[in-house]
Amino acid sequence: MEFSDYFVNLVLSGILIVGAYQFYFFTQRHPLRKPIVWHSPVDEAIPFKPQWSWVYSFLYYPAILYLNLLAEDSGHFNKMAFSFLVLLFMQMIFFWLFPVSTPEHWRSINTGKTWSEKFLLFVQKFDQSTNCFPSMHVSVAMLTTLHAWSGLGAWGLLFPLLIALSCVYTKQHYLVDLPAGALLGCLAYVVYGWVA
Repeated sequence: MEFSDYFVNLVLSGILIVGAYQFYFFTQRHPLRKPIVWHSPVDEAIPFKPQWSWVYSFLYYPAILYLNLLAEDSGHFNKMAFSFLVLLFMQMIFFWLFPVSTPEHWRSINTGKTWSEKFLLFVQKFDQSTNCFPSMHVSVAMLTTLHAWSGLGAWGLLFPLLIALSCVYTKQHYLVDLPAGALLGCLAYVVYGWVA
């Protein structure tokens, strides 16, 4: 592909990411039932480590945009983008029909004293405590890794692993959200395999 193709794909990726979040926020604000709050001693025992908020947000987007460099042509890019839209649709079904929220006291742990805590508070202004199950962060990270497998191989699994750790250390997710998110990412990749 030429530079102009990469540029167009990068712009489209940005629009898709911003557009996808509108659906994410819509389901967060309009659940079809009251969100469930799970009480898990295992999750409660996981310490709050706010420095992971940087991994949670800043590793996430560059890794997704890296796929632009791997697109062989516009058709390949379109099919990858389609797989992320399929994933978004599956996530929305869960968020609407089976809304799950983290406990309120998980957010009160954050005192906002350090830069990491302040940044996490900023993220949480937009991202409510609901839309936990399955983890969209992990599902997107897994789908991204599967798309990048030809270039990164098993090393690419570090991306969903780091994102999963950031999800629990920032107290944004329960442990059960992580494998569920990974499975959903794999399902979206299966759909991609059908259309590719």
